Amino acid sequence: QVQLVESGGGLVQPGGSLRLSCTASRSTLRIYAMGWYRQAPGKQRELVALISGGSTTSDSITNYADSVKGRFTISRDNAKDTVYLQMNSLKPEDTAVYYCYSRTYTSDQYWGQGTQVTVSS
Repeated sequence: QVQLVESGGGLVQPGGSLRLSCTASRSTLRIYAMGWYRQAPGKQRELVALISGGSTTSDSITNYADSVKGRFTISRDNAKDTVYLQMNSLKPEDTAVYYCYSRTYTSDQYWGQGTQVTVSS
């Protein structure tokens, strides 16, 4: 069992920044990938960013939604089983519940409880 604990959400003005963190805890399962999805009201959950493979961030493969490329940066601390999402130049369209995601080497998938990000003046 992998438990994902998120933090860092909140209210920010357009153009501002937030940093989300997610830590996998109470599990001995090895995690292959971690990332972030988001879901806005009335919308389907969508991939924001994912980092997978490798033993270091530089060796890992990253994927970003087109809508966040150049603004968001995902990173991972494998030793701590923690993933971060640095979100810059936030837009109102980024408003959503952000969910941490993990996938183990045995292909089990887990979700965090979600953290609200609201971008508004």
